[in-house]
Amino acid sequence: MRRRSLLIAVPAGLVTLAGCGDDDKSDSSKASDSASPSPTDSASASAPPPPKIVDGPLPAITAGTKFGEKPTVAKGTGDPSKQLAVKTVIAGGGKTVAENDFIQAHYLGQIWSTAKVFDNSYDRKTQLIIQLAQGGIIDGWRYALTGKKTGSRVEFSVPPTWGYGTEGNSQAGIKGTDTLAFVVDIQDTFNGKSSAKGTDVPQSDAKLPKVGTNTDGKAPSIDIPKGDAPTKLVAEYVIEGDGDEVAANSSVLVQYKGVLWDTGKEFDSTYSRSALTSFSLEQVVKGWAQGLTGKKVGSRVLIVIPPSLGYGDSPPAGSGIKKDSVLVFSVDILAKM
Repeated sequence: MRRRSLLIAVPAGLVTLAGCGDDDKSDSSKASDSASPSPTDSASASAPPPPKIVDGPLPAITAGTKFGEKPTVAKGTGDPSKQLAVKTVIAGGGKTVAENDFIQAHYLGQIWSTAKVFDNSYDRKTQLIIQLAQGGIIDGWRYALTGKKTGSRVEFSVPPTWGYGTEGNSQAGIKGTDTLAFVVDIQDTFNGKSSAKGTDVPQSDAKLPKVGTNTDGKAPSIDIPKGDAPTKLVAEYVIEGDGDEVAANSSVLVQYKGVLWDTGKEFDSTYSRSALTSFSLEQVVKGWAQGLTGKKVGSRVLIVIPPSLGYGDSPPAGSGIKKDSVLVFSVDILAKM
């Protein structure tokens, strides 16, 4: 079973994409495999007031000092701050991180008083992708990283008030009195204006829908041709990115728009909500899972889903999708989680 950081809250997949009978494959079940921290129920039930951001003290980074390298962090000396100590160790020049963005980052977390590392993404060779939203991550991360730029290495300490409260996190070996020290390398940030990045691919098949290639964060157009819909799954690049290929069990962060073949009417879209969506391909309809498997991160993909790989005769209530509808999607694969 794939190991995930407990910093991650359960991804918010859309109801209209959810497959049936996949409860045993949910990300919430996978999250229990890790010994790293996530917000506990008690810690996220009532948010404390914002902390004061102070310069220190912070433990020294004694090795792995370059951006993207696994750091070695010394044990904290003396008493840690009761506020949030934050230091930009390496200043990046990229995009500015805003609250509620999804960030892509490598990180290491350890306990101040013992230097015990309770989790790090460097050893997993998989960057963390997580939303800086209240209730989705410990508050210390939200306050420490908002306003920082991609390409930055940030070190910060989190006292229990903005970490796990007085209960701590027993799975991660964190007591209710422990202050935590983190080093985070911010690789990228995504929000409701994020789009695919890559090379436009010719759309020469007149029998297939044409998808807009704009990358300004606005919803692309989807023009449905006259004639019968395909009877088999279609999954074609509109824009081809150069990132990693998506696996059948990957979780992805996406922008998407869905319309009905028969009418061209939009029935679902992240653009209209100005909010990205993340989910496991094991949790969505078969057409999505099969259509995105093998596609590259950074791409925009046209997916045409026949009823047999969509909702068939059981569309979601209130979705506006009729029985045996052919579904057409434009999907921007922003990141693989």
